[in-house]
Amino acid sequence: MFLFPPKSTIRVVRFLFLILIRIVGIKLVVTGRQYIDPDHSYLIMGNHQSLFDIFVVPTAIPLCFVGVEAAHHFSLPVWGYLIRKWGNIPIQRSNLKSAISSLEIAKKTLISGRSIAILPEGHRTLTGEMAPFKKGPFHLAKKACADILPFGINGLFDYNQKGHLIINPGVVKVNIGKPIPYKTFKNLSVEELRENVFDRISNLSQ
Repeated sequence: MFLFPPKSTIRVVRFLFLILIRIVGIKLVVTGRQYIDPDHSYLIMGNHQSLFDIFVVPTAIPLCFVGVEAAHHFSLPVWGYLIRKWGNIPIQRSNLKSAISSLEIAKKTLISGRSIAILPEGHRTLTGEMAPFKKGPFHLAKKACADILPFGINGLFDYNQKGHLIINPGVVKVNIGKPIPYKTFKNLSVEELRENVFDRISNLSQ
């Protein structure tokens, strides 16, 4: 991170994350990588099953991207420093003005050509079922004229649930869907786009 640009560093990060998830008992199966254009920037969206999403998603999706994360993550020892150094964007969901400012930063990042990952549920699932999506990511997609790359995770909720220390090693699947071009949803309302993407990610997470 200090010596090399992100596109070089991400290869090392992805390799280390792959070793990590194998050590902790996750057998990762990925489908749909053929849909990704490595030279294109996307707004990457998927469901949020576990704390381990942060290691699985970069391993599964071969793109250099930053994430939008809860602001309190940036105050964590070591991790907070690393994600700030990487370029992740903090968002305070309880503060509308601050959240809007964060989305403006994300918009500029997308327009500059760098992909962003955001989990539109906002929080890890407590039941294994997808929670309703927040509107913010879809306002961002429309304002930035960004193509959306959907993905679905299956297996991480069973592996480790929020609030539990127990892990259950097993297969985790990440299904990457076909990108959703901006031109196909530019005339949709934010609510219509949110429902459309929710359905796609729900199907991918089965």
